[in-house]
Amino acid sequence: MKRNFVSNSPESVRMFKNDILESLSKVSFYVPIIIFVPVIGVCTYYSLFVDGQPFLNFAGLFLGGLFVWTFIEYVMHRFVFHFVPKAKWALRLHFIFHGVHHDYPSDAKRLVMPPSASIPLATGFYFLFKFVFPDLYVNGLFSGFILGYLMYDISHYAIHHFNFKGSFWKKIKQHHMLHHYQDPTKGYGVSSPLWDKIFRSDFLKK
Repeated sequence: MKRNFVSNSPESVRMFKNDILESLSKVSFYVPIIIFVPVIGVCTYYSLFVDGQPFLNFAGLFLGGLFVWTFIEYVMHRFVFHFVPKAKWALRLHFIFHGVHHDYPSDAKRLVMPPSASIPLATGFYFLFKFVFPDLYVNGLFSGFILGYLMYDISHYAIHHFNFKGSFWKKIKQHHMLHHYQDPTKGYGVSSPLWDKIFRSDFLKK
């Protein structure tokens, strides 16, 4: 298998000549928390007190949203982030969205999704939920879905920068490190290897 360039330097490579675009491509790990924890709170409030969902119904919707996220995470990582186009301009977009992370996996400023991408995506998924699900279910589902996204983003940062002691997180980290350093065509689940097992894109681990 062809080995791609991988830098272990924690430094950020410059992607844009324009300083504003360059700054928008970088984000600290805590920024998604600041942005999306209030979204979870608002959706939870609306589900319980405006939509009138009983708590057990809300809990089921919340867990359902978490589950939906795990699938979306897998699909986006495998079929969007790892789709390699042929056109030069498209290859440039591919590098901006995900290629840079594989070339510079220790770049701390490019481990969580910048708000310039995460906010439009979250908005799009909210309206997709409204199109697919009954209105009374949307807020409960979306609150769990966004928590799943936050767990993905923060765990992704932690996987690259923390040394875990617990066996669970060690296995999660091993799964993602194999994706980076052994075979990028496997191991697309970051926060969970569930869908890799289902779709047979998992690694054979000892």
